[in-house]
Amino acid sequence: MRYKKAYYKVFSVVILLFFISCTEEIDFKTESFESALVIDATITNQLKQQEVLLSRTFRFEEDGPNPETNAEVRIVSDNGEFNFQEIEDGKYISNTAFKAEPNSNYTLKVITNNGRLYTSSSMQLTQATQIDQLYAVRETNDLGVNGMAIYADSYDPTGNSKYYRYEYEETYKIIAPKWVPEDIIVIDEFYPCTVSLVPKSQEEQVCYNTVNSKSINQTNTNALTEDRVTRHLVRFIDEDNFIISHRYSILLKQFIPSQQAYTFYETLHHFSEEGSLLSQVQPGFINSNVFSESNPNEKVLGFFDVSSVTFKRIYFNYRDFYPNENLPPFPVSCIPTGHSQFTNGNPPACGSLITELLRDRVVYHHGASITPDNTTIGPFLMVLRECGDCTALGNNAVPDFWEE
Repeated sequence: MRYKKAYYKVFSVVILLFFISCTEEIDFKTESFESALVIDATITNQLKQQEVLLSRTFRFEEDGPNPETNAEVRIVSDNGEFNFQEIEDGKYISNTAFKAEPNSNYTLKVITNNGRLYTSSSMQLTQATQIDQLYAVRETNDLGVNGMAIYADSYDPTGNSKYYRYEYEETYKIIAPKWVPEDIIVIDEFYPCTVSLVPKSQEEQVCYNTVNSKSINQTNTNALTEDRVTRHLVRFIDEDNFIISHRYSILLKQFIPSQQAYTFYETLHHFSEEGSLLSQVQPGFINSNVFSESNPNEKVLGFFDVSSVTFKRIYFNYRDFYPNENLPPFPVSCIPTGHSQFTNGNPPACGSLITELLRDRVVYHHGASITPDNTTIGPFLMVLRECGDCTALGNNAVPDFWEE
């Protein structure tokens, strides 16, 4: 779900570092390896189909995590039992929507495909605390980078929350800078390499993209005289990042984790920071609250938590904060370039116009015309697809929550 990279950085490998000269090349390989089950599960007071992610650790030299498939997953509570189904490899969702209720105990139980049973500690829902304010400020950060800082304020007058974890979903508008209302489509991909200039058949000028946070962002108020979070940074966006070029929205999720969960993720965050894993002092396994009932000595990674969550969304436009400045640079070069319909060979063959269109790498920008006999002829000035077709970077459906 949210912190898999950190899990695997910390848990997947045992690296043996040799004391060698800094001029020697280091070839990292796993000298020893123990496959461990990784569990990522937080159920909340939000009424929805809750989610549990299961996977296995992987070797340092391998590409990525191995999903744990065909497991039986259920959550047992004082209010009943909730069964889960696997909707994709390693991803399990509850058969029915439910939410965690106060003063009820919840326990996660997993039976893997090899018949091993895993059980979590019993957890209860934490107190819900609202986000008081979510706001964006243009400023320069400690590294001297100008951009948009997004802050959150929160306050629990009862003083019972203490621990806060933040995740977000950011959604941004994409406007293709070289969009035109026509397309060039390939009619014959072999000689005579016929193409046709036609009106676009779908929305390709304005799109939207949504991205979830991936880092661990926590704070606590233990050292404060009151349970108040003030000006906590949840996101910083460089002014050159094209995602703020037009309109940007962020949905902040504020979790109130248990003290055990907070400690788990704080330790995970510490060891997942760049450099920590390559130090000569390597971390051991971080204590999980899920245990193997089949083998008490087996290491299990991850945490099962029952956490309250609250939400707040804001929007802002680039021009709200940068009224007289150029837009951030687009992620690819959008200078139109000419593409040939034919090669100069004998016999002639289809040129780069056909091959690049078939690869879906370029779209039409200008230059073509249609003859009286309805033949499309060049020149063909094309741009990279991202420049003229926003669906290369996002979705052309307006999100249900979107506001202009």
